[in-house]
Amino acid sequence: ITDVVKRLAMAEPYVSFSLIDASNGDRREVFRADSEQGEMFDALNGRLAAVLGREFADNALPIDAERDGFHLTGYAALPTYSRGSAVAQFLFVNGRPVRDKLLVGALRGAYMDFLSRDRHPAAALFVDCDPNLVDVNVHPAKSEVRFREPGVVRGLIVSGLRHALANAGHRASTTVAVDTIGAMRPEMPQRPMYQMDRPSYGARAMTYQMQAPAPQTMGFAEMAAPSARFEEVTEEEVKPLESLPLGAARAQVHENYIIAQTETGMVIVDQHAAHERLVYENLKRQMAENGVAAQALLIPEIVEMSSGDAARLLEIAGDLARLGLTLEPFGGGAICVRETPAILGEVNAKAMLMDILDELADLGDSQAVQAKIEAILSRVACHGSIRSGRRMRAEEMNALLREMEATPHSGQCNHGRPTYVELRLTDIERLFGRT
Repeated sequence: ITDVVKRLAMAEPYVSFSLIDASNGDRREVFRADSEQGEMFDALNGRLAAVLGREFADNALPIDAERDGFHLTGYAALPTYSRGSAVAQFLFVNGRPVRDKLLVGALRGAYMDFLSRDRHPAAALFVDCDPNLVDVNVHPAKSEVRFREPGVVRGLIVSGLRHALANAGHRASTTVAVDTIGAMRPEMPQRPMYQMDRPSYGARAMTYQMQAPAPQTMGFAEMAAPSARFEEVTEEEVKPLESLPLGAARAQVHENYIIAQTETGMVIVDQHAAHERLVYENLKRQMAENGVAAQALLIPEIVEMSSGDAARLLEIAGDLARLGLTLEPFGGGAICVRETPAILGEVNAKAMLMDILDELADLGDSQAVQAKIEAILSRVACHGSIRSGRRMRAEEMNALLREMEATPHSGQCNHGRPTYVELRLTDIERLFGRT
């Protein structure tokens, strides 16, 4: 009953709802949502916060799209705010809550580029149309519907959601920082906590200057562990970059994580995951325009495999050629690799082919050709990304941060994991009990 009332409450944000349990003689309020005020999207955001929680509302994107008599509105969460099951998916047609396979499939398809198969998007979507365009009497409980033009509805949902996700740019969900704080927080003993005011910027700068080591002594960079690499960067170079969303690169630790300073805190970037997403988006853009540019190998690489695996790859050789990967049969189970995508530079052709075979096995025969191509692209992108363990210069790290800011979807890798964590000064101070 609570689930039914909550779904009705989401559909009507301007109506107050109250659910009272009087089964045991006393009247206990199980659910309450007061009527919202203001514009439609503001009202819906407030209602979703009341029903699904403030975290969902804070990390969801407004959706507003129209096509051929169908109007799609609602909120869809960022990929980094995904769930382990489909419990946070709410779909409505003309104000009626439904559980429709077409709509669920379209929602899943919209996030295909951003989530691994074991993660599920969170969304509350509303499809409105002329009643003549939809049959609501397909199911006795009216929980399923049949659209007169299902292709139009599916296309509207996929394009509407992808457009909203692209506009979100490099943004990642706020829960990433919350989870990070939770993972980092030590078990604090029960003792009095003392309030400490944060000093002004001028006072902090003077303190840093007073605490700086003398020229002849060993500095912080020299004392750092071998796994931490700090670049000499002047304040004049850092200050203009701090105002940008991902800030100025200050250090690289464990040859995989970039530490950047922003005006309000710090950012930790997973260089491999971030660059994998950037390469993937670049590959998709190239393919959409005129195919991925290929580079011919001076000496073609011969890859031995089973005859069955070779046949599977040769079946899609035409599609792979669009990705800049040119294959030819070489007798038996051998395949000759003549060209590889230019954007990847020098790659291990055998490892790439094995990854593509794994992806084909995972996808099976249920995916459309375009979906298969994009899934293969995602695997291929991994081979061209900055590897973990590679040392980067300050200008390389800053260039990566700027490219992330300019690239849609760079807030998560190809599997839906965050590519960076942002910690504000208030978050950092909470770690040390300076609240």
